[in-house]
Amino acid sequence: MALQYSKKVLEHFTKPHNQGTIKNPSGVGMVGNPVCGDLMKIYIKVKKDKNRKEVIDDIKFETLGCASAIATSSMITDLARGKTLDEAMKITRDDVADALEGLPPIKMHCSNLADEALHEAIKNYRSQSK
Repeated sequence: MALQYSKKVLEHFTKPHNQGTIKNPSGVGMVGNPVCGDLMKIYIKVKKDKNRKEVIDDIKFETLGCASAIATSSMITDLARGKTLDEAMKITRDDVADALEGLPPIKMHCSNLADEALHEAIKNYRSQSK
């Protein structure tokens, strides 16, 4: 049985946004799923905006995994860029899947990794900046 991917998933898989690393990141989050073998690493650069709120100024990812894992990594970077840390912490797996116009049910665990990796990067930053 062939999986049906949306055009948005295919776009983010074939031409991922924000792929790579950040030199001297403010925070890094790494998560993996041992069942499927997907591994995601999210790098964030945090800056204070004019209101002194901490904002994700830059974000990049490295992912080893399937098309859904790469697409969700790409999409989470688009969703989180420019958001305050509190706003970014509210991004859910459903937000990622909705922005990609859906994922096959068997691939929903991939979108769960994307939000977890982002949240881990933010937690990593916050633990260092105390």
